[in-house]
Amino acid sequence: MTKSFKAILLAGAMIVAPFPAIAAAQEAPDAEVVADQAAAEDAAVSDAALANAKAKMQKEMDEAIALIEQMFDTSDLPPIEPARLALAQRTTAALIPTGSLERMMDNLYGKMFKTLMGQVDGASDLMLSIKTGVESDKVAALDAASKTAVADLFDPHRQQREDQITRIVKPLISEALADLEPPMREGMAKAYARKFTADQLGELNGFFATPTGQAYASEWMAAQADPEVMLAVAKAVPPMVLDFIDRAPKVAEKFDDLPKDRSLTDLSDAELKTLAKLMKVDVQVLKDNRDAWASPPEAVEVEAAPNDDWSASDDAVDAAADAAEAAEVAADAAIEDPAYDRDNWSEADRQKVEALEEAAGNAASAVFDAQEQAVANARKTKPPMD
Repeated sequence: MTKSFKAILLAGAMIVAPFPAIAAAQEAPDAEVVADQAAAEDAAVSDAALANAKAKMQKEMDEAIALIEQMFDTSDLPPIEPARLALAQRTTAALIPTGSLERMMDNLYGKMFKTLMGQVDGASDLMLSIKTGVESDKVAALDAASKTAVADLFDPHRQQREDQITRIVKPLISEALADLEPPMREGMAKAYARKFTADQLGELNGFFATPTGQAYASEWMAAQADPEVMLAVAKAVPPMVLDFIDRAPKVAEKFDDLPKDRSLTDLSDAELKTLAKLMKVDVQVLKDNRDAWASPPEAVEVEAAPNDDWSASDDAVDAAADAAEAAEVAADAAIEDPAYDRDNWSEADRQKVEALEEAAGNAASAVFDAQEQAVANARKTKPPMD
């Protein structure tokens, strides 16, 4: 089950749970009053946690909507003639009859949902490997009957549980899709009213009033998720991806003609003053950063601060370790594979790698500078112990 589905079940349980608790409390002996009070307090905590989670999710959704509104700004569009909008609303009502989205999802539901469920099913190779700790290749070698027997050993009611999940989830999906249809019709009506003339909308509405038009309108959306369509599109993706990979070097060459972007080290003192005004910072801060990038200091061992006010960046340490490991792997591979010999590389590839290596070196130097500054700042308030 996904986290979202678990949240739905939790919310439902929180709504339903208090009722039997109240009924039981009416007949409970005095000795159980304390336990009931504790349960009520736990429920209050759960309610508060759920309210906080909903508030956080609402905030994130509002931010996402604001971004979408910025991307698809419609504030500068002219108003739509009411009569034309009415024609378009008839058109979209025909194109999205009640239940259209659910019929489209039904094409996916029977295939995609059941396939996904199969991947997390108790008898799947993945889940059996997780539950038993046995290597996945050994699990994959088992026959279907053996996998089913092992899964049933862990969960005798596995199939009933999965059927129950399907029975619960599908109505929830149907309800959500039904809620989406009205705003979808309205949005499409406005788009159609702008893209088609009144005469064209009238012709469309006339077509959708015919038996053939009605048949088309009821099936066009579901047909987009038809198994044959989905399979054809899925099979078309790998060749497209491989084609892009083949064309990538030629595309990269075209971008090599563009001037590279600049860093602080490329800016003059006058440009730094302009930048400082734009960013509302002291120009000396930018000069210090520029000098630090231009003249990276020799690597020195950084002494850890003797207090909890500062600690070196774990991410920087991990990144350095990863880089060293990658270098070792590359060195080992170079011994066996001449493709790793830079003399065999194209000039463009070699320049690209060297530029990235230089940038990584500058970044590492900047990390050390920041760490030293952090240590110095920490010692101003927490001097080392003698």
